[in-house]
Amino acid sequence: MSLPPPISRIMLYVRDPQKIADFYITHFGFSARSEVHADLIQIDTGDRKFSLLLHQASKGHRLGQSCIKIVFDVDDIETFKSNSLKKGLKFGKTFKGEGYEFANARDPAKNPIQISRRAFLT
Repeated sequence: MSLPPPISRIMLYVRDPQKIADFYITHFGFSARSEVHADLIQIDTGDRKFSLLLHQASKGHRLGQSCIKIVFDVDDIETFKSNSLKKGLKFGKTFKGEGYEFANARDPAKNPIQISRRAFLT
């Protein structure tokens, strides 16, 4: 049985690609690629194994209505929330799952994001 293909990119349709790129660079350590077009910006994780494509939304797109939530694995939820707040990103209440914690927020384009300790389950 072969493995499924890896997920390497998520495309988000946004009104202001540069503003959203700056958000993910500031709060989650992404870096911008040199290939930036007027209607599309690609930002990558440091190891370049995952990218967000930030595409200019048309006037007909309903922002924040997607069924996608971007989840970031963090070891310490409360420390990450505190550091994020200092940079202007406020996460909601910390919820407890079965052996892990998570908290939710939205990026400036209203896309749901989450920080989670799920990857650190023992």
